[in-house]
Amino acid sequence: MSDIPLEIVTEFLSRVPARPLLRLRCVSKSWREIIDSPDFIKLHLNRALQTNSDRKLILPSDCHLYVADFDELEQTNTAVYTALDLPHKRAFGTIILGSCHGLLCMDTCDDGDRMVLWNPATQKYFRFPFPEVEYLGESVICIWCLVFGFGYDKVGDDYKVLRIFQSHECESETRVYSLKSNSWKKIPCFPYCLKYKRSNGVLVAGALHWVVSRTAQLYMENLIGAFDLGTEEYRLVPEPNYSKGAVYVTVGVLGESLCVVCNYYDSSYVDIWVMKSYGVKESWTKLFTITESEVSGKHLEFVTPLAFSKSGREVFMVLNGKQLLRYDIEQRKVRDSAFRIPSVPAIMMHQMWFGSLVRFNAGVGKVVGITEGESSGGTKRRSNKKRDKFLSEGFMFTL
Repeated sequence: MSDIPLEIVTEFLSRVPARPLLRLRCVSKSWREIIDSPDFIKLHLNRALQTNSDRKLILPSDCHLYVADFDELEQTNTAVYTALDLPHKRAFGTIILGSCHGLLCMDTCDDGDRMVLWNPATQKYFRFPFPEVEYLGESVICIWCLVFGFGYDKVGDDYKVLRIFQSHECESETRVYSLKSNSWKKIPCFPYCLKYKRSNGVLVAGALHWVVSRTAQLYMENLIGAFDLGTEEYRLVPEPNYSKGAVYVTVGVLGESLCVVCNYYDSSYVDIWVMKSYGVKESWTKLFTITESEVSGKHLEFVTPLAFSKSGREVFMVLNGKQLLRYDIEQRKVRDSAFRIPSVPAIMMHQMWFGSLVRFNAGVGKVVGITEGESSGGTKRRSNKKRDKFLSEGFMFTL
């Protein structure tokens, strides 16, 4: 095994899914050094992003989280959910606020350090506090909505959490948490009115997105407000030229593109739009339309796109928060997908997730759940100069 060139070993390991890869650390000391290398972790992450590999569906149900293999769903048309071992035990459940690079941001509803960043593949997690709310309007009771967003700031090489409290009058308190500094800071108020009080930010192109209005008369507009994680600035993203009769408009992500779902109640159909070039209004393209007749006459309350198939030919969705669907874009056909889960939730609020080795930087704070042989202080191991040079020069970390 020692005769195999380092480059070939590294290339092979970079193609292995995260969980099996962690078991391969036991093969030899050199393999363990490669897999634990920060540069290899970046290489492995890049390959997963570029190839759409090791994708999972994460689904909260009661006080549990369940996971299903997306590739298996695509091949067999059945999602088989198994329970995840949570890093905490709470009777009141767990709320997933966002997913990025294989990390889940969650609210555990605990007191104190109730916020958690968790990597289900490595089983490592990091707790941080939920800051108190300041005075809004006449009283804190006037708060109408609380939303979050989670993502990666490639400018500062940092993971950030955005929290927005907003009143009925659109008065806001906005804070940003930085994993690098392990602290919250108050920033200028969110300048738009959030239309939906439980919709967390959608991460696309380094920014978080919501459906917003300029005024408290929320029915008047369906605009797309964004927060740039790098510059920490707000902006409006041009929306598609959908009919003004759209009653319910939501934003999502398909592949790496921002998407918009327009639900026309009176006409009993739903349009799915995709922004092919981020920020360019002319790049909005209507991907397809679904009618009630195509889904066996079921009422189209809302449709949630999840992901493209590997081929890009199909889109997987959830209908009315209850039924998995797959839509063939070329043949324009819808078919149901089956699922098996120990405890069926009332509403299927999925998060797309993929396995990664991404970990929390040593020195950020106390990292909990470290695997055997690693140190929370980030103890350095003897480095392999040839390996480090190959990883650093041969593969660049680009997001």
